[in-house]
Formats: sequence, structure tokens, C-alpha cells
Amino acid sequence: MSKPIDYYKQQIKVHTQYLQALKKKLAISSTIRLAVFLLACFGVYYFFGNARAVFAIVALAIIAFIYLVTKHSNLQYNRDLKKALIAESETEIEVLNRVFHHLPDGEKYKDPSHFYSLDIDLFGRGSLYQYINRTGLESGADYLASIFTENEINGIEKKQKAIAELASKPHWRQRFSAIASLVKTESSAAEVSSWLKNYVPFMPKWIKPLSIVFTIVSTSLIVLNYLGILSGYFTAAWFVLGIIIIGIFQKKVNNLLKHTSKIQSTFEQFYKLILEIENEEFTTEILAEKRNAVLQTDVKTSAVLKKFARYLDVLEQGNIMLFGAIINGFTLRNLRHCSNIENWIETHSDNVPTWFNSITFFDAYNSLGNFRFNHPHYVYPEINNNLPVLNVKGAGHPLLKEATMVRNDFKINSEEFFIVTGANMAGKSTFLRTVSLQILMGNVGLPVCAEKAEYNPIKLITSMRTTDSLTDDESYFFSELKRLKFIVDAIKSDRYFIILDEILKGTNSTDKAIGSRKFVEKLVGSNSTGIIATHDLSLCSAANDLPEVKNYFFDAQIENDELFFDYTFKPGICQNMNASFLLKKMQIVN
Repeated sequence: MSKPIDYYKQQIKVHTQYLQALKKKLAISSTIRLAVFLLACFGVYYFFGNARAVFAIVALAIIAFIYLVTKHSNLQYNRDLKKALIAESETEIEVLNRVFHHLPDGEKYKDPSHFYSLDIDLFGRGSLYQYINRTGLESGADYLASIFTENEINGIEKKQKAIAELASKPHWRQRFSAIASLVKTESSAAEVSSWLKNYVPFMPKWIKPLSIVFTIVSTSLIVLNYLGILSGYFTAAWFVLGIIIIGIFQKKVNNLLKHTSKIQSTFEQFYKLILEIENEEFTTEILAEKRNAVLQTDVKTSAVLKKFARYLDVLEQGNIMLFGAIINGFTLRNLRHCSNIENWIETHSDNVPTWFNSITFFDAYNSLGNFRFNHPHYVYPEINNNLPVLNVKGAGHPLLKEATMVRNDFKINSEEFFIVTGANMAGKSTFLRTVSLQILMGNVGLPVCAEKAEYNPIKLITSMRTTDSLTDDESYFFSELKRLKFIVDAIKSDRYFIILDEILKGTNSTDKAIGSRKFVEKLVGSNSTGIIATHDLSLCSAANDLPEVKNYFFDAQIENDELFFDYTFKPGICQNMNASFLLKKMQIVN
């Protein structure tokens, strides 16, 4: 049993025990709330007719009930957090057993025009993204997708160190991810930042001091009336004056409420994520920089966001019909909190995008750290610009089950090209995607599925899965030509590792052979490197004329009328093809 699975099983056990204790506390909390309600009802019944006693009982009951509801809500949140932590560990055990097709697959990020994402199954069902992604926020999911598609080769060693540090903090990562998974927002982080940036204030500066004075006077009137010193008419008149003042601004307050009701949940949850970042120490450059972006000298950013969330919540609660009308009439509460909200926006709105970006970053990078933690035997490629482009021992595809995976060694130097031949189902396509993922994961800073790897960073570009387009009135062959033109244009200005699967599939054999040979010559003339898989054995003759070209193959053997594959990458040209055998075997032809 592997160490990660042991860890996750232990976490499930620990959190389940806490969860059972929380459920008991919630049951007790519910009982106490019911008892307070029944006692209040009995008190009102017993002292009915004594207005002062009834007023005191109701007031005390409301205070006690608010306190108990707050405590109960905290218990419910902790219960949900424990459930999320348990679900996370259960998910990781499933994924380590290669059961992950139920997770978010990033289908929306598929882009046929991208350098490689469609060809290497980066997104969609059964994809690398689905296997790695554990983001809890939409912005985090988007950012993780951008990390996988940016084709960036700079700063790899810094990324490796950041991912390794996050991998070493499983408790922190899981808690952060669990909190993120509980975030239920109506507006995205980008929409919130945009609204704050474009907000136009409407509340005059004198409203806040007026509301404070108004509250003091109201309290004095209520007390004097309660003591029988002052007539209730004065209190009623003062209340009407408050309602009139509230009414002057009510339309604009309602307009503000339309927006704040949607963003309150964002700030309520994001301050908890910021708090997790503030309370953790990071030593690697990238992580420390992202943490420092949320730190302030005078007050914690989490406290600033929490205060704003409270302002938003109080404003919404103050709009409850009867209760809101009474409180606002005596205290101008809504106007005061509108003023608080506007002051907060004026002071902090410029910083919000930076704070949200840090949350997004950690949400995405936690997935990368989680991947490293789950695969402690994977290796970080040794980065060196003087090494071969790839020199890998025991390379495998990370989505295949390790028990049945066939690993291969290969080394490809800068500006070399491999022509790979092989029978159908012999492993060519899997090998091409394995090499693609070695490069992609190396560029991202992830460890790769290998025993040892040396890597000279290079950008990736592929053409493996061309499709026609009826809506664009575009044939399969023309689509492939466009893709090849895209590659030719790209390699004019930069080094790329080019991976091609069967060039010019959409034309006849003779034309294909001539065109493929000329295209190989074109690629060899660039400063790029690559692998070309083909069934056209005539293309292998390029190795006789071009020293940069090497031939490799995957073999298939027919023994006792059965087909066997060893999925091993070998130098040379494939001599055994199997299409005719399979047609007969499946009784498609005689």
C-alpha cells in the first residue's frame, strides 16, 4: 500500500471522529435553542399584561437566540468543512486507483487551434486536467487550465520548488481546498473586481455622524418612554422622521442591494481563504511572493475582507420588512452601513484584484502540489540547456495503471527528428502522448512519470488529431494543411518540439509520400526537434539522406494465430504490419 493512500485513510479516520463529535454538538445546540424559545413563550404567557416584563423577556430572548444561532451556524460550517475534508481524501484514493472520470474534466477549455491541447487529451473525459484538477473555485480552474496551455519554458526550476513545497504541506493544502469547495458565489471574482472598480458612491459624508446622533437620541427617547417620563408620541414622531430620511435614499439603497446581495458570499468565503494564506509560512520564491501580496503592515487582509462581508450582510439583513423598518426608523442603520460600504470601496477596491489573484493562484497550484504528493516516485526533470532535449529512463504515461504500464527509455538531441513506424495498436500514439506529457509537465514544473529525466526546455506543438468542419465548409485535408502551415509559421520564430501523427492522411499514397518527405526536409532545416509517426515506410528512407533523422519502431508479433505487442520503443524500421491479420481475425474479410 502506497504512502499517499495510507495518509488519506488516516485523514478519513481522524475527520470522521471529529464529524461525529460535531453532530452531537449540533443536536445539543438545537435542543438549547428550542428550550430558550419555550422559556420565552412561557415567560411572555406568565407575565402577560406586564408590558415592561414582557419587553425585557422578549429582548433577552432575541439576544440569546441570535447568540445561539451564530454558534449553531459555526458548528454547521465546521461540520461541512469536515465532510469536505473526508470527501477530498476519498476522492484521492479513487484517483490513485485511476477512478477519476466523475471529476470536472475541463471540456470547455478544448481548443482545436491550440498548440497541443486537443491532440494530447489535455482536457475532456479521461484527460490529464481531469486527473490533476482539484480546484474549488471557477477562477482557480481557469488559471490551472491557463498554466497547462501557456507553453512557457521560463522559470521551470522555481515552479518545481513551489510545487514541491506545496506537496510537503498536505494538511494545509487539503484545508484550503476544502474551504474553497464550500464557496458558493453568485458573481465571479472578476465580476466583483469590476463592480468595485466602477462603483459610483451616492451617500453624503454627513450621513454616518447623523446616524450615530440619531441612534443616541432614539435610545434616549425609548428609555424615557419606558420609564414613563416622556410621552410615546415624541418617540413615534422621531421614528416617522427616521423613516422619511430613509425614504429619501431608499431607491439608491435598493439598487446597491441588488449588487451586494450577489457578492456578499464571495467576501464571506474569500476572507477565510486569505486567512489560510496569511497563517502559513512559505520559503520558495513564487509562493512567498504570492503570500506577501496579501500581507499588510497595519491590519490583516482577512480582517479587512471579513469586515466588508459583515457590512454587506448587515445591509441585507436590515432590509427585512418589519424588523428592518423598526431598526432603520430609529437608527438609520441601512444608511450608516451604505456609508461604511462606500468608505471601504474607496479605501480597498484597488487592492481587491491582487488579493483575489493570490487566492486563485493557490487554488490552482494546490492541484499541482497534490499531484506531486500523490506521486512521490515521479522525478523532477534535471533542467540544463546543454543537455539533450529529452533523455528519459523508464518513461510512462501518467494516466495508465502502473501495474500494467510498459515504460520506455529514449534520448533525443536538439534538432533531431525520430520517424516512428509500427503496427496498429502497437503503442505509437500512446508513446507520442507520453513524450508530449513529459514536455508539458516539465514546462509546468511538475514531476514526470519516469525513473530519471534530463530536459532542455522547449515549447511543444503537435498535429495528431485533425478534423474536418462542415460548418466552415472545410475538408479534412485542408484542415490538416492549415495545421501544418501553423507549425511552419511557429518554428520560424522559436524552437519547438514537434509531434506529428501520420502526415497528410487526407491524400493518396503517392502524393502523401512525396509531400511527407518534403515536409520532413522542411522541419529538419529548422532549429526544432521532433517525432513523426507514420505507416508509410518509404518515409524512413529520409534517415539515409538526412543525418538528423533516426528511425524507431514499435513491433507486433503473430504467434499461434494470436497478436502480441510488447509496446517497446526500438531503433529501426517496423517490418510487421497487422491490418490484414486483424481484418481476417475479426471476420471482416476472408
